[in-house]
Amino acid sequence: MTDLSTAGSEDKLGVLICGHGSRNRVAVEEFAGMVELLRPRLAPMPVEHGYLEFARPILRDGLEALRQQGVNRILAIPAMLFAAGHAKNDIPSVLNTYKAETGLPIDYGRELGVDRLMVAAAGARVREAIERQSDAVPLSETLLVVVGRGSSDPDANSNVAKVTRMLVEGFGFGWGETVYSGVTFPLVEPGLRHVVRLGFRRIVVVPYFLFSGVLVSRIRQHTERVAQDHPGINFISAGYLGDHPLVLETFRERVDDVLRGDTAMNCSLCKYRAQVLGFEQDVGRVQESHHHHVEGLAESCTLCERECTGACQPDGTPIAHTNEHGHDHAHGHDHAHHPPYPHSDHPLGPASLERSDSSQKS
Repeated sequence: MTDLSTAGSEDKLGVLICGHGSRNRVAVEEFAGMVELLRPRLAPMPVEHGYLEFARPILRDGLEALRQQGVNRILAIPAMLFAAGHAKNDIPSVLNTYKAETGLPIDYGRELGVDRLMVAAAGARVREAIERQSDAVPLSETLLVVVGRGSSDPDANSNVAKVTRMLVEGFGFGWGETVYSGVTFPLVEPGLRHVVRLGFRRIVVVPYFLFSGVLVSRIRQHTERVAQDHPGINFISAGYLGDHPLVLETFRERVDDVLRGDTAMNCSLCKYRAQVLGFEQDVGRVQESHHHHVEGLAESCTLCERECTGACQPDGTPIAHTNEHGHDHAHGHDHAHHPPYPHSDHPLGPASLERSDSSQKS
């Protein structure tokens, strides 16, 4: 492990933790709390954070805070579980713009990814949930459902499925399935309605998310809805990753990776670089951020309720999806500035979420 106190001694290094942002007050507080826990782990380097949208400080604020502290080289770490549009396009675009304006060197790290520590952290949340139960259902009669964020990037979606398989084999569960909270398929509720047919006595649902927010609440609501229709099955909701010590250690390792120059993301399955089946039209797409219209907003912008993590008011109440800014944000993809997700009309995907929400309002 690289010694952070001596690495690059000719530079004054600083670390920027790059988050997505949320209108959910709890989610923002959790993120800031995690950064506080990271500071002693990364000392003597100063550590700041910033968000792409919906919360402050924005990424530029965090960069400026480091520069004001005399930092002359920044290590930027994306606080993203997997590398999709935010990690591959949006954050680098903001960093590159700031670097061009100021001349300040910025080294960009890689996402948390499929990592032994992250899998172990998720396993700890699963174990905690099972140990709270009074029943003695064998693991062989238990089904594990991992809920990922969901993306229009098949590489990121497939990584969630890999985490599921590693947890299933690590514990010895009878079966495992992967569902998603949005954008892709299968979504949580239709996915759960399929897996109940497999006949398992117990189903553990674990949200593979860093922090709280409207999507985590929605996962629990949809799980409870299916559980009510199947009283003979014991549904268990596990906790999200949060600031588990192994998550913090993964961030520590990502900083160490940057200092070693080991920051390569997976390019062989990246739809922007390779001819990935079904996404061939995305190769070579321009790297640009589409978050300028919601950067730092925390009250008025209601563009991306279905696509963005935690798009809700400070009290956690979801904000209605509107188009008041004149942008067309279709529900079937990450944001309107990205190419349409080719499976947006899949019967178990985004279209079913619209129907589900409509039925709940009627």
